[in-house]
Amino acid sequence: MLDNFNKKNPALIGAVHVKALPGAADFQGAKSIDDIVDEALKDAETYLEGGADGIILENMHDLPYLRGRVEPETTAAMTRVAVAIRQRFTCPIGVQLLAAANREALAVAIAAELDFLRVEGFVFAHIGDEGLHQACAPELIRLRAALSAQHIKIYADIKKKHSSHAITEDLSLEETAHAAEFFKADGVIVTGLRTADAPAPHLVHATAGAVKIPVLIGSGITPENLDKYKDGAAGYIVGTYAKKNGNWQEPVDLERVKKLKERLSL
Repeated sequence: MLDNFNKKNPALIGAVHVKALPGAADFQGAKSIDDIVDEALKDAETYLEGGADGIILENMHDLPYLRGRVEPETTAAMTRVAVAIRQRFTCPIGVQLLAAANREALAVAIAAELDFLRVEGFVFAHIGDEGLHQACAPELIRLRAALSAQHIKIYADIKKKHSSHAITEDLSLEETAHAAEFFKADGVIVTGLRTADAPAPHLVHATAGAVKIPVLIGSGITPENLDKYKDGAAGYIVGTYAKKNGNWQEPVDLERVKKLKERLSL
């Protein structure tokens, strides 16, 4: 389980990019929620057949993202998807709701009995595509405690992709990780500058050496670069490479997942 994330036995977490949900500009009203659920189930099953250790659900098709929230209909639809995934699979399952809709993600995780959240804007302000994100850690950690949901782990992006960090330029990635650890994150996620962009290996290793909580990589992992992060990363969240033709909008490709898992197992 996720409590066992460690650098000696790093986990492969497959990102299921759930099709556009109600409330999103690209949601197709004629398409039933059952169809969205079925596509998510197929992607999850392919990841697990290829050797992935867990799944994370993301509403990545809901462009453009709202800042710090999603509409109630989006939360309800994602809960429907999450419950179906939970009923089918016993592996660790997480959820992320873009952009930084962390309270709603926690609600989904509680209702669907999921294991973890990927959250944005946990500590320090930053400027994302959607605008200014303020730190959410105080409210989110208190809410998790108030709802008796401490068993749901929180993995926090630090200096996240698709963002400007000019207002925290004087803070290193390691210092940001320290702050997330101090504010009770269960792990931190390091990414590149954008989707499918890998972080610099030395930054991952430096961050792993600065905190006691697990460090995960959240973008850009391929079989060719995975070895560069060994002894630093305790987990890899994969999406783009694992899709057909390396396109995040396509279904999951079994052979690509197998290649990742084989490389990770060496």
